[in-house]
Amino acid sequence: MKVLDEVKWNGDGLIPAIAQDFESLKVLTLAWMNKEALAATIKEGRVVYWSRSRKKLWRKGEESGFVQKIKEIRMDCDQDTVLLKVQQLGNVACHTGREVCFYKRYLDEQWIDSEPVLVDADVIYSSGSRVKD
Repeated sequence: MKVLDEVKWNGDGLIPAIAQDFESLKVLTLAWMNKEALAATIKEGRVVYWSRSRKKLWRKGEESGFVQKIKEIRMDCDQDTVLLKVQQLGNVACHTGREVCFYKRYLDEQWIDSEPVLVDADVIYSSGSRVKD
């Protein structure tokens, strides 16, 4: 894909990818993509990240069912970050069971959990808990 050549990949061949709910505009998460992940995201119409810890492609929701369907992909002016406007299936983007990964809020010199857990993490990753499209 020629469009992938326009991306300014970092030294590890990665680019930060910000997922934003296309309706509420809430920032859901930040993860990483390599060229293969971005190509798969474009082709499949669902978000595919690169897992730095597992060193493999990670289709968001492959275990939990909380898939992120692509509505729009944007790239910033420096061409070194992508913004993924998504439909978040099941309203949970975070592996902790919250709607967003950015749930820690700085207040009075400490980090406060500011978002409720919607689904217990143990339930998310147990068999049979998958969200249906």
